[in-house]
Amino acid sequence: MALGVVAALKARLLAVGFIKNNPRVKAVLDHPAGPFTIHFWAPSFKWGISLANIADFNRPAELISVPQQLAVTATGIIWSRYSFVITPVNYNLFSVNAFMAVTGSYQLWRKFTDTPNSMSVASSS
Repeated sequence: MALGVVAALKARLLAVGFIKNNPRVKAVLDHPAGPFTIHFWAPSFKWGISLANIADFNRPAELISVPQQLAVTATGIIWSRYSFVITPVNYNLFSVNAFMAVTGSYQLWRKFTDTPNSMSVASSS
């Protein structure tokens, strides 16, 4: 039976002496949600959304999209819960979604607590 490319790479890597003799490294690489599965890579790439949200912290609050941030926050909350229900439990999925919920909530807080400068200038004149 021929192994697939990923399975063959995983088998070769797990056979390396350092990894074979180090049970912690082997456990991480051989985990059902480890780097040889989609359970690892999908949440890893999802970090890009959270990083983009952090980059937007410096943008003016009036440019924040409420529907977008509601979607980011809701996705974060829903999938944080789901990450503990699925098998295998995926802590990478939990961490990225918890972070998405926090950054999305912060952006919404910024949007709804912002007092536009134009109103304060108009009222002082």
